[in-house]
Amino acid sequence: MKKVLHITASPRGAQSRTLRIAGELIAKLKKIHGEIALDTLDVFTEKLPEMNITRVKGKYMLMSGQELSGDAVDAWKEIKAHIARFLAADIIVISTPMWNFGIPYKLKHYIDIVWQPGFMFKYTENGPVGLAAGRKVYVVSTRGGDYTPGTPAEPYDQITPYLKTVLGWAGLTDVTFISGQPMDANTEEGREAKIKEAIATIEKLA
Repeated sequence: MKKVLHITASPRGAQSRTLRIAGELIAKLKKIHGEIALDTLDVFTEKLPEMNITRVKGKYMLMSGQELSGDAVDAWKEIKAHIARFLAADIIVISTPMWNFGIPYKLKHYIDIVWQPGFMFKYTENGPVGLAAGRKVYVVSTRGGDYTPGTPAEPYDQITPYLKTVLGWAGLTDVTFISGQPMDANTEEGREAKIKEAIATIEKLA
């Protein structure tokens, strides 16, 4: 049974257009893989640990090749739990709206917790090596404007390049982006058409 971790970054709940599209993707994954074990993590309701001074000191211990010690041992228990939860998944689905050209701050908070040296990547003589390879990632996003490749607004899309970079750093290179756009700069009828367009892309997945 495939384990799917669905990381959601929209506080709008049932009103979220992003989550509507993502729901269709989850349904498609069930058709592709049969029964799946779905774990949903909402970054807006999850109590994410803060990267305070003790936890940051722990990060520097790991970056320098040391074991966690002192207060950092207990401080890192929550971080390790989130990393383990991420790495337990075979498939990762990230659902995020575009906020100010990028991802919501809570999703960045989550990434800053999970992307840790020795867990998601390591440094070698030949450069950094990702440690989370072998997992499939889907990124579902909605945008107020149209940032489609080839349009004048494409350079303002900071979701795609940022997530490609951070996921790739962890060895996650099999990434499919599914976007619904434009949402706000559109009529209600036009928005619905763009949502259905994104869903049609999902239906073609195999």
